[in-house]
Amino acid sequence: AKKWINICKSYGNFYKDPRNQTKLTIMLENLGMSYDGRPHSGLDDSKNIARIAIRMLQDGCDLRVNERIHGGQLMTVSSSGPLEGAPAPQMPRYRN
Repeated sequence: AKKWINICKSYGNFYKDPRNQTKLTIMLENLGMSYDGRPHSGLDDSKNIARIAIRMLQDGCDLRVNERIHGGQLMTVSSSGPLEGAPAPQMPRYRN
């Protein structure tokens, strides 16, 4: 993976929270959610990050690639630039 979405950066920018408010447990707490699973478990952390991403999409956030590796260096990608790669996933529509 050479490009990705740093959910902490996206969360802080979207909800206008300071950098020290973007730890996983704090983000969940601020969104009215509790941590599911064992702390520091890779699988459980990933599931909780996905829950945050879903909530951000529901709240109207346009999640975009915001970090990448270029020449072995970590680089921030401007959020004002054009979308890269595939379009953002859409929330599923459920039938009643």
